[in-house]
Amino acid sequence: MKKILLPILLIFSTLCLNAQTLNDIEAVEYDASQNRFFISNGNSIIARASNGDLSFFSNSSATHGMEVLGNHLFAIDGTTIRGIELDTETEVMALNITGASFLNGMTNDGVSTLYATDFSGKQIYKIDVADISNPTFEVIVNNTSTTPNGIVYDGTNNRLIFVNWGNNAAIKAVDLIDNSVSTLVTTTLGNIDGIDEDNDGNYYIASWSPDQITKYDNAFANPPEIITTPFLNNPADICYAKEIDSLAIPHYPGGGDEVVYVGFSTDTVSTNVLELADNDLDINIFPNPISDQSVIQFELDENVNVLLEIWSQEGKLLKTLLQGEQMAGNYTVLFSGIGLPSGNYWLHVKMNDRVKNYLLSIQ
Repeated sequence: MKKILLPILLIFSTLCLNAQTLNDIEAVEYDASQNRFFISNGNSIIARASNGDLSFFSNSSATHGMEVLGNHLFAIDGTTIRGIELDTETEVMALNITGASFLNGMTNDGVSTLYATDFSGKQIYKIDVADISNPTFEVIVNNTSTTPNGIVYDGTNNRLIFVNWGNNAAIKAVDLIDNSVSTLVTTTLGNIDGIDEDNDGNYYIASWSPDQITKYDNAFANPPEIITTPFLNNPADICYAKEIDSLAIPHYPGGGDEVVYVGFSTDTVSTNVLELADNDLDINIFPNPISDQSVIQFELDENVNVLLEIWSQEGKLLKTLLQGEQMAGNYTVLFSGIGLPSGNYWLHVKMNDRVKNYLLSIQ
């Protein structure tokens, strides 16, 4: 079993609510010009500063996808796409997409074009905002044959990639030369909500069944990497902020609304890695000592029933981190939100009939 060190630098805890309350979160979008995240908040949009402070940005409704393009934030509101100036926070566009049923995901080409999925209508729209005072739109895919959700623009391959709802959900592509649709991969995932791309051309997929983030390479050729946490619930329209190598994950733990931020870096220090190697069980945990910012990593060479649990020294089960059959591939399990006080604990690991217990020290 090989050791794979995914370079995760920091995992932020879920949002602390300062002056604002988060409700009906569906999407998160990064604004590099001011190093902040926008959070859809039902009838308003909230801005999260780099220090975690929340502030009111706009009372424009944002029910689903959002995109920063140029000096504007574009937000889906039902079947309307609204445009808000970043500097003045003024709404300057309200384009009704006539004929649309349920606009959901949105992406942009970095120049002057938005693309949006119609979840119920099974269509994909192209929206030209070069002249924001006179935007236009057209249907470029009349029937996706599936239920399209999140979407991302892949300029390198001149295509759109979109994910879909339902069981064994497919990930599909739209060739922007002829607008033809093809299936890139059929997954074992159910109800895929969001998708975004990192700086290396990898794609992160948010699914509801199971509740996890799945990382694919650009060609969708190799086994994906699973990124999960026991506290993730119904992850929605995720955002990878390339400028700061961070993934924002809106989700609904316990019926509430929160965002988890996962930071990535190539600066992982080997001395901060706790290697738990014992025969054919090979697990890495870092940073070490253990905290909410730590992760567990391992690789499976075949499909295996995996159980990861944290027990007190008195023999009480405290947390179940991962349970059930897992497919072959690389895994990262987040400690984010674990909420255990400082002290010593047992990490109980069971992979099929192999069982080991490791002593952990949590800060």
